[in-house]
Formats: sequence, structure tokens, C-alpha cells
Amino acid sequence: MPIRILIADDHPILREGVGSVVALQDDMVIAGEAETGTDAVRLFRELRPDIVLMDLRMPEMNGVEAIAAIRAEAPDARIIVLTTYSGDAKALEAMRAGASGFLLKSSLRRELLGAIRTVHKGQRHLHPDVAHEIAIHAIEDPLSPREVEILQMIAAGHANKQVAWRLGVAEETIKSNIKSIFSKLNVSDRTHAVTTAARRGIIEL
Repeated sequence: MPIRILIADDHPILREGVGSVVALQDDMVIAGEAETGTDAVRLFRELRPDIVLMDLRMPEMNGVEAIAAIRAEAPDARIIVLTTYSGDAKALEAMRAGASGFLLKSSLRRELLGAIRTVHKGQRHLHPDVAHEIAIHAIEDPLSPREVEILQMIAAGHANKQVAWRLGVAEETIKSNIKSIFSKLNVSDRTHAVTTAARRGIIEL
């Protein structure tokens, strides 16, 4: 029986591209397509595909939420993340939610078919660049949820006083949090902190 694949991505061109590649394979077939995370969960429930190709950024429900929802219903579901971001934070978040593979969209032409077959066999597939990022930051202290929240506000242009007011804490507390953020990200200023966190997928711009 061919490997039945569900594609979940809000860009029709990408879905068409993946579909055209899969159509040339004797051991694969597209079982369905979803444009939103909500559709992905619904279609998985209806179609029970062998492999789900899941984008992380989708309307209604993001990819990580959709992965968690699917795995809650089907712990053996095999899901490969498709993304444009090589950051270690997003990869780890997706893996913890239950993804078995992580592919960069820029590498689909080279790696897609191999990744599908690997994950279908019950193994994992991680893009080398992503694996490298994870290895580099593996021993570092992660930002706390509060620190991520503060950094996201800084990225939105809020000054320390505004952040403190929004969170209902003293400005000195925010300054202490920012000092901790700088240390954990190994940066020396707010701009560098924001760009580093965005590149790693810790925050979104």
C-alpha cells in the first residue's frame, strides 16, 4: 500500500508543489490537503493518513497546536514539520508536541521524499542546520515564559516602563529580567536580543 500523506499548509503553491513531487512516486499518494490547523486536525481524524506534512504558521490553529491535538487523539501519528525557520526553539517545541521530523521548505526538493520514507519507518528526520542549532544551544538555560513575554513586548517597541505597567510589576523587576535575557542569549543590547530570539524562533516579529 502507498504511503498516504496529508499536506497542511496555507499556501496553495507549496501544496501543489509537494503534490506534484509525490505524484511521481509509486509508493506515495496525497490523501488530503488542509489550509488551516483546524482543518488539519479534522482531516487527520477523517482520513487517518500515514504521514502529515505540517506547516507551523497557519490560520485558526498554529502547527504546534495542531500537532499536539493530533497526537492527543493518535499517539502513533507521524508528523513532519515544514517551515522556513531553522531556529532551535521552534524545532524543539514541535518535537515536544509530537513531531517526528523537521524540514526546511528551502530543502524540500532534496529531502522531502527521503524524510517521508524515513519517518514512515518509525525513525526521525531532522534537517542538519536545525540539528546543529539544537546542539549549539542544548546546554544553555532557556528563557522563562515571563522572559519570552517581556522580550516579545520589547520587540513590539515597548519601553521598560510600559512593559512594567502592562505586567503590573516594578520597572526594576523588568530591568532584572532583561539582564537575565541578555545573559541567556549572550547579547549586550535590546536590538541584538530581539534579532537573536527571532532567528532562533523564541519570539515572532
